[in-house]
Amino acid sequence: MRTMLALAALSCFAVGVSAQDAMQPMPESYRDVQMRQLEAQRTLLVAMADSMPESLYRDRATPEQRDFAQQVHHTASAVVFIAARYFSAQPPDLPDSAVTFNTREGLKTYINTAYDFAGGVLKSQSVASRMEVVSFFGQMDIPRWQIWDEIHQHSMWTAGQVVANFRKNGMAPPAFAFF
Repeated sequence: MRTMLALAALSCFAVGVSAQDAMQPMPESYRDVQMRQLEAQRTLLVAMADSMPESLYRDRATPEQRDFAQQVHHTASAVVFIAARYFSAQPPDLPDSAVTFNTREGLKTYINTAYDFAGGVLKSQSVASRMEVVSFFGQMDIPRWQIWDEIHQHSMWTAGQVVANFRKNGMAPPAFAFF
């Protein structure tokens, strides 16, 4: 239930595109931008998994928050959930959560599996599909191409929350890199 509420809240973080502008055809070259966004997300999450000691994967910055591994997992799992839901794609078999939450290799495998799946879905999306308008979590009507921007917004906002985990433990988070 928490996941569904969080994903529904995602729709509140729409990219600054007006409803009228969003319904205009998007140049095909924008798909390349969206692919780079997916890769930037993957790179950041893998860097986070590599930078945090496994002994702190289950540590929470505050009692109310997800722990580090859960937050990274949530970021990657939302990508799979949204891509599968809105592009009628069969989600991949993902690693067991015990391995994902407790080991660096498990978390990195989860991240890479999620982003390999999303990248494949984006690459195979037809031009006609990109222009189809859908109700995004019942909150707004948007063309399918914009869903990738919504995923990007959610991923960056959600991943950014683990910076507190690094700071709590006196560590610098991975360096921010532009894509």
